[in-house]
Amino acid sequence: MQFTDFKLTPPLLEGLEAMGFIKPTPIQEQVIPIILGYRDLIACAQTGTGKTAAYLLPVLHHISENKIPHTSTLIIAPTRELAQQIDQAFQGFAYFTHASSIAVYGGSDGQAFDQEKQALKKGVSVVIATPGRLISHLNMGNHRFDQLDTLILDEADKMLDMGFHDDIMRIIHHVPKKRQTLLFSATMPSKMRELAKKILNEPAEVTIALSKPAEGILQGAYVVHDAQKTPLLLSLLAPEKFGPEGKKLQSVLVFASTKSEVKSLERELRRLELPVKAIHSDLTQQERESVLLGFRNRDTKILVATDILSRGIDIENIGLVVNYDVPGDAEDYVHRIGRTARAESTGVALTFINHRDQQKFARIEALIERTVPKLPVPEELKAIKPVHKPEKRNSGRNRPFKKR
Repeated sequence: MQFTDFKLTPPLLEGLEAMGFIKPTPIQEQVIPIILGYRDLIACAQTGTGKTAAYLLPVLHHISENKIPHTSTLIIAPTRELAQQIDQAFQGFAYFTHASSIAVYGGSDGQAFDQEKQALKKGVSVVIATPGRLISHLNMGNHRFDQLDTLILDEADKMLDMGFHDDIMRIIHHVPKKRQTLLFSATMPSKMRELAKKILNEPAEVTIALSKPAEGILQGAYVVHDAQKTPLLLSLLAPEKFGPEGKKLQSVLVFASTKSEVKSLERELRRLELPVKAIHSDLTQQERESVLLGFRNRDTKILVATDILSRGIDIENIGLVVNYDVPGDAEDYVHRIGRTARAESTGVALTFINHRDQQKFARIEALIERTVPKLPVPEELKAIKPVHKPEKRNSGRNRPFKKR
């Protein structure tokens, strides 16, 4: 099957041809006809399967057919990074159409807020927004959703995990009851089912490779203690492993659980004069965009990040993903390692497991239904002794009073 089989509008097909899109992915093949038919949809697909194009293309088809401009589609995403990614994809697909878009997210300055306000009041074809920022505009009356045709919730499970349920319901009160609603998610917990019952009308359901890493990912893990983690990472990312040759590392993404760890790892890697930068919540939006741009352009070969990027980054040819910490949620493991082996490419994902995280990693292996090979720790690191933190002793000040 090819994209031409969907009978999309000529300007849209022209954009697809210019971008080199010929054959749809499985999620696109199943979802696009449903959306073109104006049915509600609940779709479950992992990261990297092409779900963004799966909903953008039929939405753009409907917009291209409508000669009267209005705000046709509202897309809600959990993070600013994902909102930007969707907007960038939209700009590419919509290049030869009359469709317009605005990305609405927090963390930007007052000038950006004013630009969002004007765009929302004037009306653009597609609004891509994070829940909190959009509600700020809704509270000020900066919206024109009275003619909205389609509401899309992307990474809906992540939004519920982040506590956006009430915000989502508030937003839904501002859009027409008669609409098409599309819900995209990587997982399908019970709370997702409950949300779907509230907002969808007799939806079609599509599930593609639920919670399974892409086949092209070579997974491995090291069982280590905390004192070995950083030396192990430094040995994996030694300066001689980067260079122009094809066998050398092109791009590396390192995930750590806290921003303090991210900052510390960036400092350690900089000491080796490696091309590394970090991204975390302390950076301004402009700084985060600059870091991501450098990583996309390969000016920065190593990016150290918190889970802020586990779902909101779409960069091809990431050769290696390192989980410096085992993620707390088994689903987040799938999203983290899904940054490599995008589409039909291959990649490597390595995880460091300390004694506290062994049960968490066992849950991950149960979820993905496979045992991840445990790799031997390099000989030179075996001599590193674990650091035992002294237990806090209770001073007499806080002891309970005993009757005599």
